[in-house]
Amino acid sequence: MPRTLSALAAAVTVALGLAVRAFLGGWFAKYAGDALYTVLIYWLIVLIGPRLRPWLAALIATATSWAIEFAQLGEIPSWLRPLLGSTFNAPDLLWYAVGAALAWCLHTWYLRRRTARS
Repeated sequence: MPRTLSALAAAVTVALGLAVRAFLGGWFAKYAGDALYTVLIYWLIVLIGPRLRPWLAALIATATSWAIEFAQLGEIPSWLRPLLGSTFNAPDLLWYAVGAALAWCLHTWYLRRRTARS
């Protein structure tokens, strides 16, 4: 996937996350935000490694999100809390996997579409 497209996907993901938080509330906004957090990590991973297979990028994004969540069982420095959170919440683990699966699907669709055009 071209780096410019990965960067654009990351920017769109940030915009979606901000929109969800601004216009929606409750559990949907919270868990959509969790999923989009992992989608953003996915696109950043693909930006760094554009030749990574989608399943591997999804696995790395999920593992990264889970590691951050489990780190919340300890003490997160106050200056990192806005980015990493501060309270462990087990259901977040599921929504991180949902976000990675969504990004994997989008990336796979793009690659198949590009291959079909060639």
